Amino acid sequence: MDVQLSCVKLSVQPSRGLMDEKFVVLVQNATPGFQLTVHALLQCEDGHSWEAFAHYTANATGTVNVSEDPSLGGTYSGVEQMGLLWSLRPVPGSKSGLRLRKRNVQTPMEVTISVYQSHQTEGFVDQVSLAAVVVERWYMAPGVRRIPITEGGLTATLFLPSGPGPFPGLLDVWGSGGITEYRAALLASHGIATLTLDYLTPKTTMEIGKMLDYQYFETAYKILQQHPQILGSRIAMLGLSFGTSITLRMAAYSQVTKFRCVVCISGSHMQLADESVEQIQSFLEKNAGKICRSEENQIICRDMLLPIPTDPTFKVDMGRIQCPLLLVVGEDDQNLPAYESAQDIKEMMEQAGNSHLLTILSYPNAGHLIEPPYTPHVRASAFKTIGHHQKFVALWGGEMVAHSRAQEDAWRKTLIFLRENLYGGTNPDTS
Repeated sequence: MDVQLSCVKLSVQPSRGLMDEKFVVLVQNATPGFQLTVHALLQCEDGHSWEAFAHYTANATGTVNVSEDPSLGGTYSGVEQMGLLWSLRPVPGSKSGLRLRKRNVQTPMEVTISVYQSHQTEGFVDQVSLAAVVVERWYMAPGVRRIPITEGGLTATLFLPSGPGPFPGLLDVWGSGGITEYRAALLASHGIATLTLDYLTPKTTMEIGKMLDYQYFETAYKILQQHPQILGSRIAMLGLSFGTSITLRMAAYSQVTKFRCVVCISGSHMQLADESVEQIQSFLEKNAGKICRSEENQIICRDMLLPIPTDPTFKVDMGRIQCPLLLVVGEDDQNLPAYESAQDIKEMMEQAGNSHLLTILSYPNAGHLIEPPYTPHVRASAFKTIGHHQKFVALWGGEMVAHSRAQEDAWRKTLIFLRENLYGGTNPDTS
C-alpha cells in the first residue's frame, strides 16, 4: 500500500448511539482531489449482509465530511448525513425478499464503516480498506429495562425507561404475528414505557386455536395502568397497518381504555363496529379477489379495501374519538389505502365536530413500512399470512429517498406529539 494511502484516517462520532441518532463520518489525511469510496457493511442476526456505499472526492485539505460533502454516486447521491444507513441493501447474491429487522434489541446493530481507494461499486469483500471503524446503533438506551409479560394470558414485552419513574405508558401494536420489540425499545429510550403485544400468534391462540377478542388489549391496558412505575392516567396506543384497525376500534368503542392520545401508521378505519379481530381478517380474505400483482409478480393489497364505503356502518365511528389522533400515511402505500382512509377520516371527524383532535402527516412517494429513522427502505419483501401461512412477496411501495425522509420526519413529529399529550410538552428524553 502507498505510504500516503496508509495515512488515511477515518472517524465516526458518536461511534455508539441510538438508532435514531445521527453520526458524523470524517475522512482525513487523504491527498487533495483523491477519489475514495465510503462503505457500510451490516451483518444481521439472520446471517444476511447488507451494504451501502458512496463516492467522494477529498477537498483541498484532504478531508471528506459525509455530513457536508456530496456523494457523487453509489447507493445514494448528494449530501446525506445518514445515507450510509438508510440506503443499506442486501449484498449482491443475497436471496430476494429480505427485510432488515432487529430481533434482539439487547445487542446493538454493528455497522462497519470503511474507506476504499477510488470510486468502487462492487467486490468490497475482496479488497483491503484504507481504514475502518465499527459503529454501534442501539434501540435500547443504557438503563432501559426489558421485561417479558405473560400475566393475564398476554404474550408481550414491556420496556421501562431508565430511572425511577413514574412514566407515561404506550401500547405498541404491529400488523403481523410475533413480538416486534425494536420500536418499543426505542420509545422507552425516549422516556415512554412501552408494551409491545403479540395478538395474532400469542401463546393463548396457539393453545386454544382461536384468535383473541378485544379484551386481550384491555388486559394489556390494565397491566400498564396498574404498574407502579407507570402513570395510569397517561397512556397512549400506537398501531401500524392492521394494528391501526385495533387501535381505532379500542379508542372509539372500548369502555375500559381511556387513551390520552393515539397514533396510527399506514392503516385504515374500515371495519364493522361489532366485528372481532378474526372477523376483520376474514373480511379481508373475502376481498382477496381484488388483489393485484406488479410486473415483478409482487402482491398489491391496497384495492382490497377500495372504494372507501359510504355506509358508515362499515367504518369506525370517528365521531366517538375523544382524544388527539395522529395519522401517518404514505401516499404510495401499496398494501393499504392509508391515504384515502385518512381523507375519509378527516371528513368524518369534520362532520362530527371533533376534527380539532386530528393531525395528519401525509408523505408523497412514501410507502407502507414507515419505520423509525434510518431503517433501510424496502419496497417489497417476503411475507407470510397468519391464517394459511401462505408465502408471497408483498409490494409495500415508496421511493427510497422520499420514504427515508418521511421516516425521519414522522418519527420526530410522533415523539413531539406523544410528549405534548403524555408529558404536557416537557421533554422526557432520557437517551
